[in-house]
Amino acid sequence: MPALTPGALRTAVESLTPSRMPAFVSDLVDATTSAQQLQSFAPLRTFVHTWGVFVAIQRRPARAARLRHLEEVVSAGLEDPADAIAEIRKIHADARAEAGL
Repeated sequence: MPALTPGALRTAVESLTPSRMPAFVSDLVDATTSAQQLQSFAPLRTFVHTWGVFVAIQRRPARAARLRHLEEVVSAGLEDPADAIAEIRKIHADARAEAGL
């Protein structure tokens, strides 16, 4: 797991999911702007937390694929989403733990 810094996360996102770089950069700009306006590090902490979890999930292709599948199950609305939602929560909890959050 890379360090939870914008630079390290940027490198990881570039390597793992280059198509997500525009969203990463946009989120970083928004977080930086909000931090300046609010005079608070909270937006930057949220940014690092969000992208740290994303990277932790994407580092394991099977886990990332499973998450995408579960999200599709929930979005489709064709079956009771309770089990899928519980598994999504577990994936996110495991990723947070892996990222040290």
